[in-house]
Amino acid sequence: MQRRAFLKQAALGAAGSATIAAPAFAQEAPTIAWRLASSFPNESPTLFAGAEDVARYVAEVTDGRFTIEIFPAGDLVQPGQVLEAVQHRVVDCGHTASTRYFDVDPALSFDAGVPFGLNTRQMNAWMSEGEGLALTRVLFDKYNIMNFPCGYTGAQMGGWFRGEIKTVDDLRGLKVKAGGFARHVLSRLGATPVDVPVSEFYGALEQGTVDAVAWIGPYDDENLALYKVARNYYFPGWWAGTLQLSLYVNQSAYDELPKPFQSALALACRMATANMIAKYDAGNPDALRRLVSKGAQLKAFPKPVLQACHEASMAAYKELSAKDPMFKKLYDSMTAFRNKEVPWFRVAEGSFDSLISSVGQPGT
Repeated sequence: MQRRAFLKQAALGAAGSATIAAPAFAQEAPTIAWRLASSFPNESPTLFAGAEDVARYVAEVTDGRFTIEIFPAGDLVQPGQVLEAVQHRVVDCGHTASTRYFDVDPALSFDAGVPFGLNTRQMNAWMSEGEGLALTRVLFDKYNIMNFPCGYTGAQMGGWFRGEIKTVDDLRGLKVKAGGFARHVLSRLGATPVDVPVSEFYGALEQGTVDAVAWIGPYDDENLALYKVARNYYFPGWWAGTLQLSLYVNQSAYDELPKPFQSALALACRMATANMIAKYDAGNPDALRRLVSKGAQLKAFPKPVLQACHEASMAAYKELSAKDPMFKKLYDSMTAFRNKEVPWFRVAEGSFDSLISSVGQPGT
């Protein structure tokens, strides 16, 4: 009884202290309202939710004194203009995938994911405990932007194809909607990259304007119903062992934030990142089963095709490294980290996954 009474009194004392301290913080903290431009439309609710999570957490932690208004893709700026909009402070921040800006600077892709690169946990580790975040922030300095990892999709699928891919020759002349670095590699293999908004994927495939669309994975792809017009659903997405999304923050806007608000923003991005990968990991298995039950034909890229894609990717890395010292520094850092991680993952994670698959699961 005495212990419970003591704990209750201590809790009341702590609550009283918080009550006293809160007005002091409130008096010192300014009211700040930011605008955020998203590269993602409402048709991609899981991706778009990353920005919503950041805004919600920041507002809650700061008792509503730091708010972020979100604008979906196209409402304020176009999806491919978020980098420029944040750089010149048309908006204070943006939520995007850095692969969109391969044509601006190929090195930016290392902030998102590159062909035959890292998986989700490896990317997170390289960013948080390796050199990834420090190096990419040096890169973003010239754009007056501070980048924060803000979401992961996990390993992506290879996309929806109207026809089958049996040999690398089947890629030649194929009109493909794919992301930045993937576009570059596919073009080296004879494919023709095309740009189509998410809202037009279905119509473009149905009419033959495009022959293939690579988007994210089952959890996002299901709502687009692409299986009705392109039944061949290929894997793996060799260009994205994961896709890291980022919150771009204008450096001047960030510097103006009080320190507690800066911390709130960083923590909000971490929470948004954890939420997103959890949603994908939980949602993808059931979504894939539903897609297959509706007629999607699940197919693996033939090994010779994957080998050709790997060779084209390695050639691209070599050329781009020769042109840009920063690209080379990021590539060397990422590959050294990957080469250290992969053997461990094979010993631990991979062997455990194989074990579970081979012995069966409870109830099966």
